[in-house]
Amino acid sequence: MRWRDGLGLCGSALRSQPLRSLLTLLGVAIGIAAVALLTAMGEGLRNRVLDSFAQFGTRVVTVRPGTLSSGGLGGMLASARPLTLADADALGRLPHAEAVVPIIQGNGDIRAGGRQRRVDILGTGSQLAAAWRVRMALGQFLPPSRDGRTPPYVVLGAKLSVELFAGASPVGQRVRVGGMSFRVIGVMESKGNLLGFDLDDIAYIPVDWAESLFNREGLVKVHVLFDERAPPEPFAESVRQLLVERHGREDFRMTSQDDLLGSLSRLLGLVTLGVAALGGISLVVGAVGILTIMTTTVGERTAEIGLLRAVGAAPRQVLVLFLAEATLLSLLGGALGLLLVAVLLGMLHWLVPGLPLSLSPPLVLLALLLSALVGMGAGLAPARRAAKLRPVEALRL
Repeated sequence: MRWRDGLGLCGSALRSQPLRSLLTLLGVAIGIAAVALLTAMGEGLRNRVLDSFAQFGTRVVTVRPGTLSSGGLGGMLASARPLTLADADALGRLPHAEAVVPIIQGNGDIRAGGRQRRVDILGTGSQLAAAWRVRMALGQFLPPSRDGRTPPYVVLGAKLSVELFAGASPVGQRVRVGGMSFRVIGVMESKGNLLGFDLDDIAYIPVDWAESLFNREGLVKVHVLFDERAPPEPFAESVRQLLVERHGREDFRMTSQDDLLGSLSRLLGLVTLGVAALGGISLVVGAVGILTIMTTTVGERTAEIGLLRAVGAAPRQVLVLFLAEATLLSLLGGALGLLLVAVLLGMLHWLVPGLPLSLSPPLVLLALLLSALVGMGAGLAPARRAAKLRPVEALRL
C-alpha cells in the first residue's frame, strides 16, 4: 500500500463521521491549549521575576551579618559582631571590586509641606546608582561621604516624588524623614516592582544617617559588585578571607547573585512544570476521546479490515494505517489547539496588558509533538486489535 493511498483512507475515515471527529479534535485542542497557555504564563512569570532580579546586576556578592547555627527549630541566628561601614570600605579596596553598597532598611514618616507619607527608607551609599543601574530623572544620586560624614541629602523614588510634590520639581526642597531634616538632591527614574516591593516608593538617605535614624550599630547587608575580569568563586573567596581577618572568625553569610538567580530559576521552573501538569489533565481527556473513537472505529470497520487483509494487506500495514489515523486526528487537534492559544494570547494581551506571557517556538513544536504522541499512544491498542483480526472472520462480521 502506497503512503498516498494510506493517507487517503485515513482522511476518508475521518470525514465519514465529521461530528465525532470534530468533538475528538476539540478534546485534544483544549488539552493542548491548556498546556501551552499555562506553560506560557509560567514561563512569562519566570522571565519577569528573573529580569527584575537581573536589573540589579549578576556579578554581585551579598554579605549579611550572623550565621545560622545548628540546633533548634530552623537554627538560630548568631553573630559575634555586626557588619560596619569600615568593613564596607575595606571590601571596596579589594582587587576587581567595582562598587560596594551598604544597606540599612527601615520605614518611617516623610513630610513635605502639608503632605505626609509613611514609606520604606533605605540607607545606602553613593555607589548604589552604579551597582543597581539606576538612572536619575532629576538631580543626582547621593554624594560620597566627606571626612566620614555625608551631607543630609535624600533621593526620592519616582512615585514618592509625585505624591509629595504633585509633579513639581522637589530638588533643593527640604523634607523631614523620620523627624530629621534632609534636602532633596534627586529623583530616580521609575524602577518598578520587585516581588511586590515598590522601588519607586522609597526614600534613599545616606547610610550613616540611617544608622542614627534607626539607632543601629551595623549594616543589614553589603552588596559587592565585581568586574567581568574576576572569576566569581575566587572573588567571593577573597571577600570571605578579608572579613574573617577583620572579624576573627566567619560570623557572616555570603550569597552570590548567580546562585540566587539559579535557585530562583529552578524553583520557578518547577512551578511552571506543575502548572503545565495541571493543564495536562485536559490532554488526558483528549487522549481518552481518541481511544474511544478508535476503538469504536475498529468495531465499525471490521469488514473493511477483512477486505484489506484479503487483498494482501499485511498485519503491520493495518497497524500502521490505524496508528496514522489516530496520529492525524491528534495532530489536527494540536494545530487547532495552537490556533486557540494564539487567539487566547491575543485576547489576554488586549484585556490584561501587564500579564507576563512567553510562548516560545520550541514550546509550539513540543506541543505538536505531544499531540502526536498522545494520538499514537491512544491509538496503539485499537490498531493492534485491528491488525490481529483474521481476514475470513472479519469478512463474516
